[in-house]
Amino acid sequence: MVSIYDIKPKFQQCLLPVLHLLHRAQITANQITLTAIVLSFIIGAAFWHADSNPWLFLALPIGLFIRMALNALDGMMARTYNQQSKLGEVLNEVGDIISDWVIFLPLLKFFPEQLYLVVGFLSLSILSEFAGLLGKAIANERCYDGPMGKSDRAFVVGACGLALFLDWPITAYGFWIFLTVNSLLMLSIFFRIRRALQSASG
Repeated sequence: MVSIYDIKPKFQQCLLPVLHLLHRAQITANQITLTAIVLSFIIGAAFWHADSNPWLFLALPIGLFIRMALNALDGMMARTYNQQSKLGEVLNEVGDIISDWVIFLPLLKFFPEQLYLVVGFLSLSILSEFAGLLGKAIANERCYDGPMGKSDRAFVVGACGLALFLDWPITAYGFWIFLTVNSLLMLSIFFRIRRALQSASG
């Protein structure tokens, strides 16, 4: 199914000059991963306080784009310059889950009428990453299947941040937004588990 993840190879190609620049500066893959985690806490804090300063809503579209670039760069750095490690793998997977949680948590504040759907979004986001890791655990293949992966979620939340900054009445459509996103997340979880089982069975 169509996902923003499909454009990842072209996105990585655009990041190659940045990758080589970081390597010349002796920046490691793990340092990039840790930077992405710290950035996520800054984005989450800015989002939480955006009701007092609307400019902080821009932390979502801008910050999430930078985080997406960092998430691509750490993997590229590890593969290109032989920096792959078990620690890096743990930092990457756990960091993604923590980062999503701290960035998405303020949605509870700005979409209070969709409390249960937002809680569902937070829970399903974590579950989808767990489903992706199942492939790694049982078939040594990380699964990224489905229409609502990490990049897709970042795009949706970033778009919400931009709409809130522009004072568009996006909260009035919160029910349909999160109902749709949660449905796509459940599809992603199903596809990832199915792929993991298929890979395990050969």
